Amino acid sequence: MVRHHQDVPERTSRLPTFPIRQIALDIDGTLVGDDLIIGPRTRAAITAAMARDVSVSLVTGRMVSSAMRFATELGLTAPVVGYQGGLIREMTPPGSTRLGKLLVHLPLPADVARDIVAWTIDSGLDPHVNHLERFILRRGDPNAGDYSAFMGAPAEFLDDLRSISHPVTKVLAVGVPPAPVDIAPTARTAFDGRADVTISHPKYLEFVAPGVSKGRAVRYLARRLGIPLSATLAIGDQWNDLEMLAEVGHGAAMPSAPVGVKAVARYVAPPVEDEGVATMIQSLVLASPREARATAERLADEAVQARIARIA
Repeated sequence: MVRHHQDVPERTSRLPTFPIRQIALDIDGTLVGDDLIIGPRTRAAITAAMARDVSVSLVTGRMVSSAMRFATELGLTAPVVGYQGGLIREMTPPGSTRLGKLLVHLPLPADVARDIVAWTIDSGLDPHVNHLERFILRRGDPNAGDYSAFMGAPAEFLDDLRSISHPVTKVLAVGVPPAPVDIAPTARTAFDGRADVTISHPKYLEFVAPGVSKGRAVRYLARRLGIPLSATLAIGDQWNDLEMLAEVGHGAAMPSAPVGVKAVARYVAPPVEDEGVATMIQSLVLASPREARATAERLADEAVQARIARIA
């Protein structure tokens, strides 16, 4: 078993089926690299998949409003998942400046959020609070400008985040690597039954409501559309993608993913610099059924051989 966010099997027992009818994509480190630019092959592959009536959703740890710039650029119509699955919204119609209808919101209670903020401060981390489309920092945070630019929205400020008086969607604690990863098991024990803990980046330790995960979100999307999870392709690169990759028939980890994340994935995609998302869609979604099955078998065998080589 891989023990990081939740216990999940090393390999999904869900056999992959074709044709693939749903795609779930992480954003940072998967869809885009540090430059935040979606490559032309990726845009073309996603457009072609949607033309074949394949549902494409972004499934991210970001705020939905922050993810919308990518969803809009791609012309997506399926719901957008934010905060590791803690919030799901319908996609807005073309040209609209309003956020889509709220479909799912699973927040942390205020008292739990306050305890998390206090615990992370005592542990030497710098907490931020996210609620719906708001992100709240401590007043005087020297990195506020960088965070606002990354999120695409201005931050709000409080003198003391321990004064939070309402439920919040997520608490994110920033630290210098490898501190967030090293402290994650302790955080998991400290908030067992009160919050789930995951890593979205070596610098980010994240707390969400119990049971919230990208895997749960993808189950919701598939059930909503009547699409089998066995016919779903999910691609991600970090610990917060683990449940999503294990849940579907076609889970693909980016080559930069931690070993434990690769262990639950059926495939390993090419790197983001080579537009790995485009390659996976072209090979498994847009190819003929015979070619897609042959490629899937080859990629799965390559992933198994890579795991064996690591063990050896």
